[in-house]
Amino acid sequence: MSVEYTPCKVCLVEGYLGAGKTTLLNKVLAQPNGHRIAVIVNDIGEINIDARLIEKSGGGVTMQDGDLIPLTNGCICCTLSEDLAQQLSDLACTNKYDYIVIEASGICEPMPIAQTITMMSEATKRQGMPEIVRLDNIVAVVDAARLRDEFSCGDVLREMPEDEEDLASLLIQQIEFCDTIMLNKVDLCTEEELQKIEAVLRALQTRAKIIRCEYGDVPMDEVLDTDRFDYEAVAMSAGWIQAIENEGEDHDEHHDEHEHHDHDHDHEEHEHHHDHDHEEEHGHGHHHHHHHHGEGELYEYNIQTFVFEDRRPFDMDKLQFVFMNWPVNVIRTKGYVWFSENPNDAFILEQAGRQVTIQPDGIWLAAATERDRQEAFAEYPDLADDWDDVYGDRVNRLVVIGQDLDEEGMRKAMQDAIVANYQL
Repeated sequence: MSVEYTPCKVCLVEGYLGAGKTTLLNKVLAQPNGHRIAVIVNDIGEINIDARLIEKSGGGVTMQDGDLIPLTNGCICCTLSEDLAQQLSDLACTNKYDYIVIEASGICEPMPIAQTITMMSEATKRQGMPEIVRLDNIVAVVDAARLRDEFSCGDVLREMPEDEEDLASLLIQQIEFCDTIMLNKVDLCTEEELQKIEAVLRALQTRAKIIRCEYGDVPMDEVLDTDRFDYEAVAMSAGWIQAIENEGEDHDEHHDEHEHHDHDHDHEEHEHHHDHDHEEEHGHGHHHHHHHHGEGELYEYNIQTFVFEDRRPFDMDKLQFVFMNWPVNVIRTKGYVWFSENPNDAFILEQAGRQVTIQPDGIWLAAATERDRQEAFAEYPDLADDWDDVYGDRVNRLVVIGQDLDEEGMRKAMQDAIVANYQL
């Protein structure tokens, strides 16, 4: 008789520096809900796990609360994906633990870690083997008081010190890619401030469960054994992606948006801009959307979202000038762009606060070989719905999220950066 193997569950805890991740981890270790828990961190010196909860004897665990695994060779999300996979596998195969909690550094993006764990699960399935580990929940710990004090309740990411600009962008990326938002330190905010913060969080992240708490005190069933993680669902839940999807539904209800990998440190060369299952080779999704003419959605507290779209390319210098003068009340700008200077290349543009990054994202399908195009059309017939006779799949499509936006003025500024009479 065959015995069904139960994979070791994994919870990823992420959050801005000082948000309360350590407090949460100590509570998880103190209240393991019957689990034998191991904890993986980037650097022991970076986090103050209660020593009483991780005492070891003879290589074993003296208490049921768990074990601490240091990873000290660099950023867990960039340089340690192989090390992380090996560490997870080693821990799971000891049969000493049935749950692993990963504490991601405050300067770490969550998506690459989720990709590593997801690819581990898929690799074992393809080989006809049972899963070793399974990602159960991604918890973003958010400091409500810091959002109120530094980010004006989240609606304006402005006037940050230059050495913290990257952290502002990471904060948004952590919110955009999670299953559970633990809104911590709510006792330091008024009800009106909390409602405003939650409205901003919901504009950035449409799916995650938001839980208010003080001192990281949340029910453990909101952290462990939630079964909330689904790669496609969390990848699609970011507000900027939903803005594109919701606009597109007005024109085509069956259209699907493919997730695009936007990890700044690991962009590889690809044949064309086309999606692979779960970004299995850190690939990028092909852009196939429909024209949008909506005026954006008005959120509570005047938080708005609108989509700018134009088939013609941007002038790179003119677009740079636009973002040098971008309004401070814009929370997030993200989307796909192309430039007259590089007509074959697709780029992802991201803005948070004063930081704007433009990263290469493969080439447009229109610039690929005829064979590649035909294969893509055969696999995804709806590509033809968004194919332009002149530009193919090339398109500028940017989502803007902010409060009290001058949408008309911002649209005009971006339109003025378009090369009006461009010829391929």
